Amino acid sequence: MVYDIVKTREKITPIKLPLKNTQKHISESISGKPTSKRESNGIIYHGDCIEIMNKINAESVKVIVTSPPYNIRNSTGNGLKDGRGGKWKNAALQAGYDNHEDTMAHEDYVDWQRNCLTAMMRVLRPDGAIFYNHKWRVQGGLLQDRHDIVSDFPVRQIIIWQRNGGINFNKGYFLPTYEVIYLIVKPDFKLAQKANAIGDVWKIPQEINNEHPAPFPVELASRCIDSVDDGIVLDPFMGSGTTAVAAEIANRKWIGIDISKKYCDMTENRIKKIIERMP
Repeated sequence: MVYDIVKTREKITPIKLPLKNTQKHISESISGKPTSKRESNGIIYHGDCIEIMNKINAESVKVIVTSPPYNIRNSTGNGLKDGRGGKWKNAALQAGYDNHEDTMAHEDYVDWQRNCLTAMMRVLRPDGAIFYNHKWRVQGGLLQDRHDIVSDFPVRQIIIWQRNGGINFNKGYFLPTYEVIYLIVKPDFKLAQKANAIGDVWKIPQEINNEHPAPFPVELASRCIDSVDDGIVLDPFMGSGTTAVAAEIANRKWIGIDISKKYCDMTENRIKKIIERMP
């Protein structure tokens, strides 16, 4: 189920959707053909997300649900520290992610994320959408709202994810209790039937029972996926596989990508457990 983009380069170049018989090792996972109840609906790729997305056919993915690393460790604030200047013991992100330190120079981070969004837009169908979850923060005493990342991309709406509050060690601003989801769309995108009745503020608790340092809840991914008509689901920053789990539960075809083999294995194990519980 997990394929290393480097080790299997000859087998999966190019990735085609729907997949051809020459790529039998993944055709049963994300082709348009129905799968049995004991098989996964998806495929996991271990490697660089831009490199892999650039091998996927253009305009072949219906919806992208993703939450990239926030680059939080380059913060000028003390969000990962307690009031005495020491590290907050429960902040797993103080060590970054597996294979990613999360401490890029801001300009490099912005360029990287814009390149990622460009690759996402290329694979997105003319009626497709990207749910791009990110976090606003105070940097250098001023609001950093990620406009420098999403500017020039077709943002149609900002969804507020109201999560549980945490601990705020900075006396300069109120406790942050929400993150944002940029709804970035192609021109022909429309919500699934009745989804337009859902408000743009989603009150969903954070995920807590997950060993990944920054997971988002399955309910959040499910709401994004269920709001869009049928088609392939992609998460280029798969992490622990929350989007994959939500897509599997919804019986949707999906693709997950992550640079970390550890997180790829984590996702595979979660999907196996989901399938085992299916009737």
